[in-house]
Amino acid sequence: MANKKESTVEDKLRALYDLQLIDSRVDEIRNVRGELPLEVQDLEDEVLGLKTRMDKLKTDVETVNFEITAKKNLIDESKALMKKYSEQQKNVRNSREFNSLSKEVEFQELEIQLAEKNIKEFKAQIEQKKEVIAATKEKLSERESHLKHKKGELDAILAETEKEEKALLKKSEEYEDKIEDRLIKAYKRIRHNVKNGLAVVPVERGASGGSFFTIPPQVQVEIASRKKIITDEHSGRILVDPLLAEEEQDRMEKLFAKL
Repeated sequence: MANKKESTVEDKLRALYDLQLIDSRVDEIRNVRGELPLEVQDLEDEVLGLKTRMDKLKTDVETVNFEITAKKNLIDESKALMKKYSEQQKNVRNSREFNSLSKEVEFQELEIQLAEKNIKEFKAQIEQKKEVIAATKEKLSERESHLKHKKGELDAILAETEKEEKALLKKSEEYEDKIEDRLIKAYKRIRHNVKNGLAVVPVERGASGGSFFTIPPQVQVEIASRKKIITDEHSGRILVDPLLAEEEQDRMEKLFAKL
């Protein structure tokens, strides 16, 4: 291939079509992967979220259990105080002291009742959280299994295509270097704007590849002469003649087979 300065229009057209064939091959590989990478990422995020939720729920249960222990200790302390006050009542000198101690006993009884009520509520909270933990654990297991399956699918596809994709991307860069910058910019702009990323297409049955708009015979002759770069007035795609396209397709298929 001639360098950028010495290239003829035909050289440029061949290089552009070769680049299109390489980039289209990369597109095909990426289409095979489809949405799998995004699916895997979403599942990984979901699994992480479920694990974080599980950890928080378990921490919540530990905190509530700590509160139960604290209430049980309070009950033991209140019982000890009640015993102490009952003993003191046996040695009081007057009814005022007796009544005062009785009120202390009553207060500790109320403290015990409140603590027992709290413990009951805490145990109900734990049961509720355990139900949520069980449901979350089941969902996590299902999501992890689904993630493993999807990762397996993705890894299998990557194993088949990653080497070829890297080689193709390297070839794409090599072919870009053979083409002048203004044409590369035009190629990338068209490729970005048109369906299927096809910026360079052959004339097929008198129309631009993938289009139903007929190209006038005189324009078809100009395309076949390979004397200037011609674009489709409807889609903006760069047009090449069928013979050039067939020659380059055969040549690039041999190149792809070696990758």
